This record gives sequence, structure tokens and C-alpha cells, in this order.
Amino acid sequence: MKDIIYEEYEVLEINKKDDGYKLDPATKKVIIEISLKIIVNEAELVSLLCLNQHQEELALGFLYSEGVISCFADVKKISYNERMQAVIITLKEGILVNRQESLRSITSGCGKCFTYINPLKQDQYAIVETDKLYSLEIILNMMKDFMKESEIFRDVGGVHSVLFYTPEYQVLNEDIGRHNCFDKITGILLKDRQIDVTAKSIVFVSGRISSEIMTKIVRLGTPVLVSRSTPTSAAVRLAKQYHVTLLGYVRGDRGFVYTCPERIAF
Repeated sequence: MKDIIYEEYEVLEINKKDDGYKLDPATKKVIIEISLKIIVNEAELVSLLCLNQHQEELALGFLYSEGVISCFADVKKISYNERMQAVIITLKEGILVNRQESLRSITSGCGKCFTYINPLKQDQYAIVETDKLYSLEIILNMMKDFMKESEIFRDVGGVHSVLFYTPEYQVLNEDIGRHNCFDKITGILLKDRQIDVTAKSIVFVSGRISSEIMTKIVRLGTPVLVSRSTPTSAAVRLAKQYHVTLLGYVRGDRGFVYTCPERIAF
């Protein structure tokens, strides 16, 4: 069954007329938000508010970002129960979810309340090391193209966009939560057995870069992160600590390089 990502509502549209304003009947598409349960080894781990799309990939990416799994082979079984709106996962024997990672609900606004890397998982977040240089002209041109490719945003609105890019492999994803976009892309990489290509990747994002987003980038090992918006101070500190090249406010032919400029080629 095809995932339904929007509903249509009868609304009143505000229109300016010569003699003032008028409310005219109209139909408007509204993005659907679901509460997706992730059940791991028969226990509900988390509830994510997200777009009704790529549910298994979101669950896989979330577990990878949280340091629970390291590859798709760590998952013994995965399925999506549409009636329950739940992804049900059985991990390979010996892989356990730490009991301190208790059930919680994560909002679509990135309100996760975890701003730094979990000390219990510190060994799974490594400094990003690469000698590859990245053309500034290509980065700027790709951001321009990326901002035109968000089909759901153009058609319905209400979503963020993230593009994972290497010359040989690209993934574009949209969701009501920025963190969901990253996790879904990570889940797609895991399913496609492409997680190793992250070492030469660039990630483009339409929205703000919080520390939570930066931890996902560090976990992936992506060298360059480019945003149309601003980073937070905690995100900049994490980028410096883990050697991620961070660009913000990239619009048209302008922007700012916050960290690790040595990877940028002119």
C-alpha cells in the first residue's frame, strides 16, 4: 500500500480586493504527521513524530545514529506494521539496547533534549579524517540545485530537505523533522550497503544545524555539511572537535565557513 503523505482540507483563502479583504473557499494540502513506534527486541524504545514515509529506514538510521547498530547485518529481522504504525526490529544475538536508553518521544521539531554525544557511546563517534578537497564552486552550485529539488515542499510544504551526495551515489530525503531526514538517509545507506561511502560525502540541508544534527553527521563520518540556515554554537563546537567542515547561510554565491576551511578548494 502506498504511503499517504498529505490530506486535503477545505479552507478559506485570504485574498485582497479593491474594497478590502475577502475569504474565498479553497482546497489546501496538509502534510500528515504520524507517531512512529520503534519496537526493538519486543520492547518499545522510542516514538518518533515523522512523515508517513520510509518508516523502516528511519528506524534503522535512528538505531545507527544512537550507536545501537553498526551495520545492516546487526539486524536479524525488520518489518513495518501499518495498523500499529510501528517498526518491529529483532537485533542479532549479542546486540542489546542499553537500559539507560529508555522510552521517549522525539518531536518533529528536533526537541530531543540530548545536545551532546552520549558518553556511553563515545567510542562510536570518531574524528572525521580525509585528505579530499571540495570545490567551493561545486558546493555553491549544488546548494542552488538542491533547493529546487524538494518535491514535497513544492507540492505540499511543511517539510525539511536533506541531500546526501557523492559523485557516484546520492540520496534526497524530506520529512517534517530535520533529524528524521538524516536518520532516513542513514537507513537507506545501511539497506543499500553504502554506509562506507560517507567518508567522501557532502551533506546539504535546508534548515538549521543543531548539536543533535551534528552528532548524526559525526556518527556518519561525513566530512562536509552545508546548510542554507544557521548552526548553533553547540553544533560549531562539535564540528571543531570532530573536524567536520561546516558551512552555513549558503545562499546564491554567498555563505560562511565556520570550521575546517582547509578542505575547501578555490
